[in-house]
Amino acid sequence: MTLPRIATKDDMAQVLQLIKELAQFEKEPDAVEISLANLIEDGFGNTPKFTCFVVEVNQHIEGMALVYPRYSTWKGEVLHLEDLVVSEAYRGNGLGTVLLDTVVKFGKSRGVKRISWEVLDWNESAIAFYEKKGAKVMRDWDVVQLDEKGIDKYLSNL
Repeated sequence: MTLPRIATKDDMAQVLQLIKELAQFEKEPDAVEISLANLIEDGFGNTPKFTCFVVEVNQHIEGMALVYPRYSTWKGEVLHLEDLVVSEAYRGNGLGTVLLDTVVKFGKSRGVKRISWEVLDWNESAIAFYEKKGAKVMRDWDVVQLDEKGIDKYLSNL
């Protein structure tokens, strides 16, 4: 295993495969709409929208963590961890820990006041992992979203 590093454009095809693997694990295999071109443009275009860290085993990316800045009206600048994914074959081998360590160090170097992310309530192994690392799993909050259709419907009712 190599230490995590910031991903490059050339890594995005393998990152997309990990995203698809995560969607499969989360029982939503058809939910991934993003393309390789989207990842490259959004991560490496004129205004990058995210930072992605990858970790390799035998020169193949087996884990990734994707983060982006957010702003809290209570805290100030925060970092959002969108996904931390380790390929199924390498779970339990420390890749998740080194990726989370990297994200926390990155956030600290940016002076953020909080790092936040979501975890599915049925993913007990991930919840246990995060709690062991000192994260607070806030079970009294619900995630609220408007997807693309929901946005259109909302706007059509104005």
